[in-house]
Amino acid sequence: MLLLGNGHLVTHEKEKGFIENGAVLIDGKVIKEVADTKTLKKKYPDVEFIDAQNGLIMPGFINMHNHIYSTFARGLSINGYHPKNFLDILEGQWFKLDSEMTNETTYHSGRIAYLESLKNGVTTMFDHQASYGEIEGSLDQLSKAATEMGVRTCLCYEVSDRHGKQAANQAIEENLRFINKVQNQTSDMQKAMMGMHAQFTLSDETMEKAVGKTPEGVGFHIHVAEGIADVHDALHKYHKPIINRLFDLGILGRQSLLGHCIYINPQEMQLIKDTDTMVVTNPQSNMGNAVGCPPTLRMMDEFGIVCGLGTDGFTTDITESYKFANLIYKHTLVDPGAGGTEVPEMLFANNPKMANRYFDTKLGVIEEGAAADVIIADYQAPTPITADNVNGHILMAVNGNNITDTIINGEVRMRNKEVLNVDEDEVYAKAREEAKKLWSRINN
Repeated sequence: MLLLGNGHLVTHEKEKGFIENGAVLIDGKVIKEVADTKTLKKKYPDVEFIDAQNGLIMPGFINMHNHIYSTFARGLSINGYHPKNFLDILEGQWFKLDSEMTNETTYHSGRIAYLESLKNGVTTMFDHQASYGEIEGSLDQLSKAATEMGVRTCLCYEVSDRHGKQAANQAIEENLRFINKVQNQTSDMQKAMMGMHAQFTLSDETMEKAVGKTPEGVGFHIHVAEGIADVHDALHKYHKPIINRLFDLGILGRQSLLGHCIYINPQEMQLIKDTDTMVVTNPQSNMGNAVGCPPTLRMMDEFGIVCGLGTDGFTTDITESYKFANLIYKHTLVDPGAGGTEVPEMLFANNPKMANRYFDTKLGVIEEGAAADVIIADYQAPTPITADNVNGHILMAVNGNNITDTIINGEVRMRNKEVLNVDEDEVYAKAREEAKKLWSRINN
C-alpha cells in the first residue's frame, strides 16, 4: 500500500470534493481510503508515505483528444509551406507529415508523447493516429510506448480516402485488428475506437464499410466541422449538414467522439444530444489554426451535450487547454463571465465521464474503489485555498511543470520529478535521430 498526504486534497467527489490536509491510501490498482492525513497516518503507520508538502493532491488529468504523430512537427520547417487557410495547413503540413510516418517513427513519437504526458500529470490519453507511410502495426507501436511509460490510453487509426481506397481499407483493418486485440485483454489500461479523419476526406462507401465492421460497443473518433470548408463540402456533395450525414451513416452514438464541432447549427446540436454523442473541444489548436471558436457553451448549457477538453497535438499539457478554454470563450463572446463554470466542468467532470465510457475503473476522482491515478503538484499558494476556489488556483497558477509525482494504476511512475525506470536521455536522443530522418523524407 501507499499513502499520499499532507496536501490540499482535491477529490472531485460529489459529497466532499476538497479536504484540507487530506490523504489518500492506495491499495494495488485502486484507492482504498480517503481522509485527513492525521487519521490515515495513525491508522496505517507502517505504510510508505509520500509527503505532498502542502501542495495539491489531485486525480490524474485526462486528455480526450490528441495526435501523437504531431510530436515531430515541433520545430519542423517544410519547403514552400505558406498556409493561407486551414486546408492549406492540412495539405501543406499534416498530410505531408503523416505520409512519411513509419512504424519506427510512430514508436519514438509515442515514447515522447506518453513520457511528457505523465510528467504533466496526464494519466489517461485518447489518441487519434495517422501514419500513412506505414499503417499496419502502427497502433501496436503506440501501445508499446504507452506500456513502457505506464500511461492509460485509448487508441484509433485515422481512416481517410485521401490516399486511395486501398489505404483506407488498410486503415479500417488496422483499427479492427487493434480493437480485437484490446478486447481480449483483462487489463483496463488500453482501449480502442474506430478512427476517422473528417467527412470531407471520406466517401459513403468507406464510412459504411467501417461502420459495418465495427464491433458493437465501439464508437467512432472523428473530426467534425473544424473548418468551414468541411461544412461546404457536406452541403455541396451530400446536400446535408455534417452531423446529419454522420447520423444517416450510423456514426453518432454514446460511444462516439466528435472533435471540434466549430461550425454546427442548433439542429445538429440536437442530433448530437439525442444520440448522446460526446464532443471534445481543443481551444489552443483552434486558435493556432485560426479556425474559430466552437459554440461549446451553447452545446452544454442549452442542449446538455457532454463536452470535454483535448490538446489536439498542440501540447501534452492539458492544463494549457484549460487555460485557453477559459480565455477563448470570454474573448469571442466579449463576456468576462463566459465559461466560468463550464470550463472546469469540461476538464474535471466531463473528461472522466467520457473516458469511463471506455475504461471500466472509475477515473478522475479520488474515492474508494476509483482508479489509483493520482498526481501531486508543487504549488504553494499566496492566498487561501478552499473548496470554492481551488479550480481558480489551478486555472491561474498550476501547469504541467508543477507536477512532481504521478501514480498510474497504483504504480509510481514519477517521484520528485524523476521518471522511474525510464532513461529520459535515451528516449530524447532516439527521438531526435528519428525526427531528422522524418524531416529529411518530408523535404526531399
